[in-house]
Amino acid sequence: MQLSKRTLVVGATPKMDRYGFKATQLLQDYDHEVIPYGIKKGTIGTLEIQNQWPEKELFDTITLYINPKLQEQYNQKITDLNPKRIIFNPGTENEKLVRMAQKKGIQTLNACTLVLLRTNQY
Repeated sequence: MQLSKRTLVVGATPKMDRYGFKATQLLQDYDHEVIPYGIKKGTIGTLEIQNQWPEKELFDTITLYINPKLQEQYNQKITDLNPKRIIFNPGTENEKLVRMAQKKGIQTLNACTLVLLRTNQY
């Protein structure tokens, strides 16, 4: 049994066909504490999607489901949370944020959260 890794899903949405939705559900299925953050209101399972940025909270992992252009407004906020790692899911790769994170000693990973979970590499 692995430890729960408190995870912030950036780009969570109530749309069931979107990866931000699927990742939030799968993280819960694997017993990780998950905070879904997005601009749309709604729920994913029993979780309310947060529309306020979580200030001064502790996260092991931040996993991204928004494109690099949308990330620009969050780059500083993400690194200010100082997670252990940031996962850049396919299509979210962002060299600027990677450099900002690495300067603070935050691990960065270009990977798929769903695959990491299903292969026990999360």
